[in-house]
Amino acid sequence: MASPSASAESNLDIDYVLVYRFSREDKNKAISNFQNLIRALADVGLETEVRNGEDSTLLVFVKAADEKIFNEVVYRSRVRDWLHGARQAQPDKGTENVLTKEPLVPAERFRLVYDMITSEPSEGGAGITPKHGVWENVESIFPLHDVRLNKEWMTEWARKTFLSPQDIDSVRDNLGEKIAYYFAFLQTYFYFLIYLAAFGFSCWVLLGYFSMIYAVVNCLWCVVFVEWWKRQEADLAVRWGVRNVSAIQKGRRDFQYEKESKDPITGETVKWFPATQRLQRQLLQIPFVILAAIALGTLICTCFGIEIFISEVYNGPLKSVLVFIPTVLLTTLIPTISTFLTGFATRLTEFENYETEDAYEKAMTSKVFVLNFITSYLGIFLTAFVYVPFASVLVPYLDIFSLTVKPFAENEKQMQTPPAYSFTINPDRLRKQVIYFTVTAQIVSFALETVVPLITRKGTTKFKEIQSSRAEAKGGAAPPPSANDPPEEKAFLARVRHEATLGDYDVTSDLREMCIQFGYLSLFSAVWPLVPCSFLINNWIELRSDTFKITSECKRPIPQRADSIGPWLDALGFLTWLGSITTAAVVYMFSNDGVGPSGRPSDIKLWALLLSVFASEHIYLLVRLAVRTVISKLDSENMRKERAERYMVRKRYLEETGLSVDKMTRQSLRTRSVSSGGGLTKDITRKSLEDEARETTLRESTPVTRFWGRQKGWAEVEQVGVNLIELKLEGSAETKKGR
Repeated sequence: MASPSASAESNLDIDYVLVYRFSREDKNKAISNFQNLIRALADVGLETEVRNGEDSTLLVFVKAADEKIFNEVVYRSRVRDWLHGARQAQPDKGTENVLTKEPLVPAERFRLVYDMITSEPSEGGAGITPKHGVWENVESIFPLHDVRLNKEWMTEWARKTFLSPQDIDSVRDNLGEKIAYYFAFLQTYFYFLIYLAAFGFSCWVLLGYFSMIYAVVNCLWCVVFVEWWKRQEADLAVRWGVRNVSAIQKGRRDFQYEKESKDPITGETVKWFPATQRLQRQLLQIPFVILAAIALGTLICTCFGIEIFISEVYNGPLKSVLVFIPTVLLTTLIPTISTFLTGFATRLTEFENYETEDAYEKAMTSKVFVLNFITSYLGIFLTAFVYVPFASVLVPYLDIFSLTVKPFAENEKQMQTPPAYSFTINPDRLRKQVIYFTVTAQIVSFALETVVPLITRKGTTKFKEIQSSRAEAKGGAAPPPSANDPPEEKAFLARVRHEATLGDYDVTSDLREMCIQFGYLSLFSAVWPLVPCSFLINNWIELRSDTFKITSECKRPIPQRADSIGPWLDALGFLTWLGSITTAAVVYMFSNDGVGPSGRPSDIKLWALLLSVFASEHIYLLVRLAVRTVISKLDSENMRKERAERYMVRKRYLEETGLSVDKMTRQSLRTRSVSSGGGLTKDITRKSLEDEARETTLRESTPVTRFWGRQKGWAEVEQVGVNLIELKLEGSAETKKGR
């Protein structure tokens, strides 16, 4: 009977794949760094296998081999969670049965193995950080996709209108809480949009634009949604066992401390950086915001003026074509300036020198939000609060923009600005602009986010195939990486090599996109009541396209824990507050049949406008307080009593086991006790791994055991990797000679 072969859909018990890229110029360094990599992984109890990769790369496959060591890692992680209040139940004492009552879900296993790979040696990890320091040759670390699960998600979710709680739990179990929170937020947002979309459609039919009734309901909807989501976050945190998990701060590797000192309460050695010095550095955010506002604001205002001049003043040849000049300028220059400012924001955040990843992410998010706020909303603000009320005053000064069309004009009359008394504003401009950002821009964003990367990747793959075929025909091509693959692993290794070329998924960018979309809804929905209808359709597609992006266009994300959507929740609250102000102003200014003040500021009563804004904001504050109070009553848990009881349980547990907090957080995971009472050295640990691998191979023969049995122990993995590096370097040299 033929032995079963490795299925392309099976992951062969692999936890992670490390892509090791070496330089062709420095052979000794490439070999030395590879040997250090394999030994570092073996030191923490991880088993490895190596295979050939694309170009100058090797694929290092990693799994947690020693059950006792991994059980200890799981146990310590759960005890640490319990000590910080992330877990309600006290873990069972001892590591022997740690997985019996509470088995690992894939996300927890991947997270813990990733910690074993990347944590500092002082914390029991291998300390491997891709593209950093001595690990500069490690290009990436990623888990493999679960192909069967991906197909199941795409097939089932395409037929569903709503995702069930079990679907969200499945995302959490396989991709981690951070991504699950995004999907839960998107699903909750979708639920709420159904009611607002139905009401908005009714108002569009019956009441028209700038309806005060719709504006009030829209503001109330925003308040209820944000407050309800806060409660939903807490419910999910309890359900997933991650309440207060944000208290378990992960230190930043790039944090530069001034000195080390002992915590007077815990006695731990902590790295210290003066808070006053960080505050001084944070004050640089003020000139950064001013710089961003000037750079982006000047560009947007200039393009806005050019567009007004061409569309409403210029009356010469090629007007229908020239009107796209501002669009071309914005499309070309906005990404360039935004990229520069984002890079500057990144360097500024690094200079602020945050100790933890959460603090760094929060600071970076606030800066990115400022940039996105300016680029997303400034154009509409200019139309609503500058063009409409002050057009008759400003238009005569737009003749400076005649330079943009002068080469095409036949005479000066075609570029002459009309006198203020005869100029008439375009009452549809504001509505068309809102429709563009809420419909057209959403479609363009979907194409750029999903369709274009797919076409680009397929085109790149085809181009490489053509290049390879031409080189092979000329006799100068190096053998493909699959040339020496075992036959039963060919399909599997082809999939791994493909996944290694994919990009990383960034859930923060998707959260930012939803936050900006919510801003259009809260700020300008009164202009066009069909905005929620557009977003309802868009978000149904968005959820499926994001699933496709995660499962097909990106590497499988490394699971990360979270107990909320992070700083984006503050951004939602800010947009809701600002929406109460802008909605009141827009409804007041355009209440006369949606035409507005006809470009004459005398038509606007300043006292009435300020009174509308003042009343709207204070009503918002009162409504938010009422909604928050009502929703808080739905949670009947006595949090103070719960915290007190949890503290007593922790204290008793530590006293009974004889453990201290210092031991739980600092003891190395690389050593473990044995029955003889002595500690195992690194060499004995490696030997035990080799013996266990051989015994497993002898017991049974399956694709998994054969995959992990081809190289017996870390020493053989190291030797095979060195041979592959030498073979690739020799092949490269021969190829160059042949050319």
